[in-house]
Amino acid sequence: MALSVAFLSHEGMSAELSGTLKKVKESGTITLAYRDAAIPFSYLADASGVPVGYSQDIQSKVVEALKKDLDLPNLKIQYNLVTSQTRIPLIQNGTVDIECGSTTNNAERQQQVSFSVGIFEISTRLLTTKQSSYKDIDDLKGRNVVTTAGTTAERLLRSTNVEKQLGMNIISAKDHGESFQLLETGRAVAWLQDDALLAGERAKSRNPDRWTISGAAQSREIYGCMLRKGDDAFKQAVDGAIKALYASGEINEIYSKWFQHPIPPKGLSLDYPMPNEVKELYANPTDQPAPATMP
Repeated sequence: MALSVAFLSHEGMSAELSGTLKKVKESGTITLAYRDAAIPFSYLADASGVPVGYSQDIQSKVVEALKKDLDLPNLKIQYNLVTSQTRIPLIQNGTVDIECGSTTNNAERQQQVSFSVGIFEISTRLLTTKQSSYKDIDDLKGRNVVTTAGTTAERLLRSTNVEKQLGMNIISAKDHGESFQLLETGRAVAWLQDDALLAGERAKSRNPDRWTISGAAQSREIYGCMLRKGDDAFKQAVDGAIKALYASGEINEIYSKWFQHPIPPKGLSLDYPMPNEVKELYANPTDQPAPATMP
């Protein structure tokens, strides 16, 4: 019996428990990070306090696999709210065990944390009103532009502002909800962010038809689930669960549920067909970042 709990069932997972797997086994609890306003990836749709979303569904599949691997059918789940600024420190210090949200895998972050195989691929674009004359990044010279603090979009916007000498006034909002509020109230003429997140905010707005996602893609980025760096056994377990989800085809149902059907809280659809890049990610999972920033 001691041997049975010291070894795992996934292919290649035969080493004694260590790191996060040992922590979860001994405590009977896993702590999952969540975002409260990253629609449709991870957000709160009601007052229950339980997050929902595309990334949360993937995270739930990882938990299901861990229950079997660790022989913990009654594994308890704790949720811990994170923001763009706190998500990496809270992974590093052990407050949360895994974060599946809308976090870009890039070389800089790989120095601080590990990433699972990718769970989504996005392009960075603008959200503006349909009547706006500001449709691309070069149109924003001297204008107020908002982005969410602590995101790769913020860094991209700031570097582009310098490189192109656009003289934009960049406003860094605390979260995606505040970014949209600043845009909606006219304090910014455009919002630069990941296109799927922009689609989510547009869908939940008072007047979705007022807004359009526009402009050339400024970058392509792959989201992954964040894990503590150097915890190879846990990464192998998480990767195995995600790859199994892709291989089974069930991931297509999860994608359709969140991007092509009505979602809470307003029952509106993002109407966001699956990009070819996401299809490729499902077919050939990788834990590598997307190619370098686009011109």
